[in-house]
Amino acid sequence: MNIEILTALATFAFVSSITPGPNNLMLMSSGANFGFKLTIPHMLGINLGFVFMVCLVGAGLLQIFDIYPISYKILKVSSILYLVYLAYKIATSAPIQDQKTHNTKPFSFLQAAIFQWVNPKAWTMALTAISVYSPTKSMDSILLVGAIFGTINLPSVGIWTVLGQQLKKFLTSDLRLKVFNFTMALLLIASLYPLII
Repeated sequence: MNIEILTALATFAFVSSITPGPNNLMLMSSGANFGFKLTIPHMLGINLGFVFMVCLVGAGLLQIFDIYPISYKILKVSSILYLVYLAYKIATSAPIQDQKTHNTKPFSFLQAAIFQWVNPKAWTMALTAISVYSPTKSMDSILLVGAIFGTINLPSVGIWTVLGQQLKKFLTSDLRLKVFNFTMALLLIASLYPLII
Protein backbone atom coordinates (compact mmCIF):
# COMPACT_ATOMS: atom_id res chain seq x y z
CA MET A 1 0.00 0.00 0.00
CA ASN A 2 1.57 3.31 -1.03
CA ILE A 3 1.52 6.49 1.04
CA GLU A 4 -1.37 8.06 -0.90
CA ILE A 5 -3.62 5.04 -0.27
CA LEU A 6 -2.57 4.88 3.39
CA THR A 7 -3.37 8.58 3.81
CA ALA A 8 -6.76 8.14 2.14
CA LEU A 9 -7.50 5.09 4.32
CA ALA A 10 -6.49 6.93 7.50
CA THR A 11 -8.69 9.87 6.49
CA PHE A 12 -11.63 7.55 5.79
CA ALA A 13 -11.07 5.76 9.12
CA PHE A 14 -11.01 9.07 11.00
CA VAL A 15 -14.05 10.61 9.31
CA SER A 16 -16.16 7.46 9.59
CA SER A 17 -15.09 6.86 13.21
CA ILE A 18 -15.59 10.42 14.50
CA THR A 19 -18.93 11.22 12.84
CA PRO A 20 -22.24 10.48 14.61
CA GLY A 21 -23.58 6.97 14.41
CA PRO A 22 -25.06 4.34 16.73
CA ASN A 23 -21.73 3.61 18.48
CA ASN A 24 -20.86 7.24 19.14
CA LEU A 25 -24.35 8.21 20.26
CA MET A 26 -24.43 5.27 22.67
CA LEU A 27 -20.97 6.18 24.00
CA MET A 28 -22.00 9.78 24.58
CA SER A 29 -25.06 8.54 26.45
CA SER A 30 -22.94 6.10 28.47
CA GLY A 31 -20.38 8.80 29.27
CA ALA A 32 -23.17 11.07 30.51
CA ASN A 33 -24.89 8.35 32.53
CA PHE A 34 -21.94 6.32 33.87
CA GLY A 35 -18.77 8.40 33.33
CA PHE A 36 -15.60 7.65 31.36
CA LYS A 37 -14.11 4.89 33.52
CA LEU A 38 -17.20 2.65 33.48
CA THR A 39 -17.55 3.18 29.70
CA ILE A 40 -14.01 1.93 28.88
CA PRO A 41 -15.12 -1.71 28.29
CA HIS A 42 -17.80 -0.38 25.88
CA MET A 43 -15.16 1.65 24.01
CA LEU A 44 -12.75 -1.30 23.79
CA GLY A 45 -15.54 -3.61 22.66
CA ILE A 46 -16.41 -1.25 19.81
CA ASN A 47 -12.78 -0.87 18.82
CA LEU A 48 -11.67 -4.49 18.86
CA GLY A 49 -15.05 -5.82 17.74
CA PHE A 50 -14.93 -3.61 14.66
CA VAL A 51 -11.32 -4.57 13.83
CA PHE A 52 -12.33 -8.24 14.06
CA MET A 53 -15.32 -7.52 11.81
CA VAL A 54 -13.13 -5.80 9.19
CA CYS A 55 -10.76 -8.77 9.15
CA LEU A 56 -13.59 -11.29 8.74
CA VAL A 57 -15.24 -9.21 6.00
CA GLY A 58 -11.89 -9.07 4.21
CA ALA A 59 -11.34 -12.81 4.67
CA GLY A 60 -14.49 -13.65 2.70
CA LEU A 61 -17.56 -13.02 4.81
CA LEU A 62 -18.91 -10.88 1.97
CA GLN A 63 -19.44 -14.01 -0.09
CA ILE A 64 -22.27 -15.09 2.21
CA PHE A 65 -24.32 -12.12 0.98
CA ASP A 66 -23.63 -13.12 -2.63
CA ILE A 67 -24.50 -16.78 -2.07
CA TYR A 68 -27.49 -16.12 0.20
CA PRO A 69 -29.05 -12.72 -0.65
CA ILE A 70 -31.75 -13.27 2.01
CA SER A 71 -29.01 -13.02 4.66
CA TYR A 72 -28.64 -9.29 3.88
CA LYS A 73 -32.38 -8.73 4.46
CA ILE A 74 -32.22 -10.69 7.72
CA LEU A 75 -29.26 -8.58 8.86
CA LYS A 76 -31.08 -5.37 7.91
CA VAL A 77 -34.27 -6.25 9.83
CA SER A 78 -32.28 -7.51 12.84
CA SER A 79 -30.26 -4.28 12.89
CA ILE A 80 -33.37 -2.10 12.80
CA LEU A 81 -35.14 -4.05 15.54
CA TYR A 82 -32.10 -4.11 17.83
CA LEU A 83 -31.39 -0.39 17.40
CA VAL A 84 -35.03 0.42 18.17
CA TYR A 85 -34.72 -1.72 21.32
CA LEU A 86 -31.51 0.09 22.34
CA ALA A 87 -33.16 3.47 21.70
CA TYR A 88 -36.01 2.41 24.02
CA LYS A 89 -33.49 1.37 26.72
CA ILE A 90 -31.68 4.70 26.44
CA ALA A 91 -34.93 6.71 26.51
CA THR A 92 -36.10 4.91 29.64
CA SER A 93 -32.76 4.94 31.51
CA ALA A 94 -33.11 5.52 35.23
CA PRO A 95 -31.82 8.72 36.83
CA ILE A 96 -28.21 8.41 38.02
CA GLN A 97 -29.11 8.01 41.70
CA ASP A 98 -31.64 5.27 40.84
CA GLN A 99 -29.34 3.20 38.60
CA LYS A 100 -28.25 0.77 41.32
CA THR A 101 -31.83 -0.06 42.26
CA HIS A 102 -32.86 -0.37 38.59
CA ASN A 103 -29.83 -2.62 37.81
CA THR A 104 -28.75 -0.22 35.06
CA LYS A 105 -25.18 -0.63 33.83
CA PRO A 106 -23.13 0.30 30.77
CA PHE A 107 -22.46 -2.03 27.86
CA SER A 108 -19.84 -4.68 28.58
CA PHE A 109 -16.87 -5.36 26.28
CA LEU A 110 -18.61 -8.40 24.78
CA GLN A 111 -21.95 -6.63 24.27
CA ALA A 112 -20.22 -3.77 22.44
CA ALA A 113 -18.16 -6.17 20.29
CA ILE A 114 -21.24 -8.19 19.32
CA PHE A 115 -23.20 -5.00 18.64
CA GLN A 116 -20.92 -4.28 15.68
CA TRP A 117 -22.58 -7.14 13.79
CA VAL A 118 -25.99 -5.41 13.87
CA ASN A 119 -24.67 -1.87 13.53
CA PRO A 120 -25.48 -0.63 10.01
CA LYS A 121 -22.78 2.06 10.10
CA ALA A 122 -20.14 -0.52 11.11
CA TRP A 123 -21.15 -2.74 8.19
CA THR A 124 -20.95 0.19 5.77
CA MET A 125 -17.54 1.19 7.11
CA ALA A 126 -16.17 -2.38 6.96
CA LEU A 127 -17.51 -3.09 3.46
CA THR A 128 -16.18 0.21 2.12
CA ALA A 129 -12.78 -0.17 3.79
CA ILE A 130 -12.21 -3.63 2.37
CA SER A 131 -13.62 -3.04 -1.11
CA VAL A 132 -11.85 0.32 -1.64
CA TYR A 133 -8.60 0.00 0.33
CA SER A 134 -7.95 -3.74 0.10
CA PRO A 135 -9.21 -4.71 -3.38
CA THR A 136 -6.75 -7.63 -3.65
CA LYS A 137 -7.99 -8.93 -0.27
CA SER A 138 -4.51 -10.21 0.62
CA MET A 139 -4.17 -11.00 4.31
CA ASP A 140 -1.44 -8.35 4.70
CA SER A 141 -3.65 -5.57 3.33
CA ILE A 142 -6.69 -6.77 5.33
CA LEU A 143 -4.68 -6.73 8.57
CA LEU A 144 -3.28 -3.30 7.70
CA VAL A 145 -6.80 -1.93 7.15
CA GLY A 146 -7.85 -3.41 10.50
CA ALA A 147 -4.79 -2.00 12.29
CA ILE A 148 -5.31 1.50 10.89
CA PHE A 149 -8.97 1.45 11.91
CA GLY A 150 -8.10 0.14 15.36
CA THR A 151 -5.50 2.86 15.88
CA ILE A 152 -7.73 5.71 14.72
CA ASN A 153 -11.06 4.45 16.04
CA LEU A 154 -10.19 4.23 19.75
CA PRO A 155 -9.35 7.92 20.31
CA SER A 156 -12.31 8.88 18.11
CA VAL A 157 -14.83 6.96 20.21
CA GLY A 158 -13.07 8.21 23.34
CA ILE A 159 -13.90 11.79 22.31
CA TRP A 160 -17.63 10.94 22.30
CA THR A 161 -17.36 9.37 25.76
CA VAL A 162 -15.54 12.44 27.11
CA LEU A 163 -18.18 14.67 25.51
CA GLY A 164 -20.88 12.69 27.32
CA GLN A 165 -18.95 12.85 30.58
CA GLN A 166 -18.64 16.63 30.24
CA LEU A 167 -22.38 16.86 29.60
CA LYS A 168 -22.89 15.08 32.91
CA LYS A 169 -22.01 18.36 34.64
CA PHE A 170 -25.05 19.92 32.97
CA LEU A 171 -27.33 16.91 33.52
CA THR A 172 -27.69 17.51 37.24
CA SER A 173 -31.45 17.12 37.44
CA ASP A 174 -33.65 14.15 36.61
CA LEU A 175 -35.53 16.25 34.05
CA ARG A 176 -32.39 17.27 32.15
CA LEU A 177 -31.13 13.68 32.15
CA LYS A 178 -34.48 12.39 30.90
CA VAL A 179 -34.53 14.99 28.10
CA PHE A 180 -30.93 14.11 27.18
CA ASN A 181 -31.61 10.35 27.13
CA PHE A 182 -34.79 10.84 25.11
CA THR A 183 -32.90 13.03 22.62
CA MET A 184 -30.12 10.42 22.31
CA ALA A 185 -32.77 7.75 21.69
CA LEU A 186 -34.37 9.86 18.94
CA LEU A 187 -30.97 10.47 17.32
CA LEU A 188 -30.27 6.74 17.44
CA ILE A 189 -33.57 6.09 15.65
CA ALA A 190 -32.72 8.86 13.15
CA SER A 191 -29.42 7.10 12.39
CA LEU A 192 -31.52 4.28 10.90
CA TYR A 193 -32.80 6.56 8.11
CA PRO A 194 -30.17 5.51 5.51
CA LEU A 195 -30.74 1.85 6.31
CA ILE A 196 -34.52 2.10 5.97
CA ILE A 197 -34.38 4.17 2.77
